[in-house]
Amino acid sequence: MCDVWWADPAWASPALLDLLDERERERHARFRFEADRNRYAVAHALARLVCAREAGCAPDEVAFSLHCRGCARKPGGRSEPHGKPRPDGPAHGLEISLSHSGDRVALALTRGVAVGTDVERVSAERDIEGIIEYALTGAERAALESLPPEAHVNGFFGYWARKEALLKATGDGLSAGLSSISVNGPHEPAELHAWNAPEPPEHAWLTDLDAGPDYRAALAVLAPGPLTVVPRDAAPLLLGR
Repeated sequence: MCDVWWADPAWASPALLDLLDERERERHARFRFEADRNRYAVAHALARLVCAREAGCAPDEVAFSLHCRGCARKPGGRSEPHGKPRPDGPAHGLEISLSHSGDRVALALTRGVAVGTDVERVSAERDIEGIIEYALTGAERAALESLPPEAHVNGFFGYWARKEALLKATGDGLSAGLSSISVNGPHEPAELHAWNAPEPPEHAWLTDLDAGPDYRAALAVLAPGPLTVVPRDAAPLLLGR
């Protein structure tokens, strides 16, 4: 089973900052825009609250270590801790993935199986033409072009969300290259076709998530699947702080 918690960055408050550790508060302070600070605060406070809930401990007992699989393969990479967060302390053994875009914050949580999630606000203002070749395979570009023009932007972000969810599940992130992954058409049920990488996962299950109008979202777990996905409202956890 996988829980997917949904939150709104408008729920940010000074009380949530008290849940963050020193490293997280420093990162929060570096964001230039308030909207980015709010998304970060809500996402990382939610991660600590959800992990504490699952582990049966206080939020301040939950810690996170960051792991970048790309840097692990190539020693001498970035010195600043970065990468996929893994719960430590009483919450060790849980797996989480965070994503936020626009007014959506998502947290996916599983036990003992790697998970990745991504949510993208569909925006015609973003220059997708400049990144299509980076993100899509030749077959995917052809499939996108076959759609009606008004469906291009939504279709592109459907591809992006699915691929980023898979790369977040492995811990590679975007540095591994979105075009290394091939998925089916954005208006078909999500399915992984191929993964062109030195060490692709043995199993990967992919599904779309309903993030509401004007958003595309996806969930990936490194298991044969399918898993039961349970959507949860984070308001009771966050607004009572």
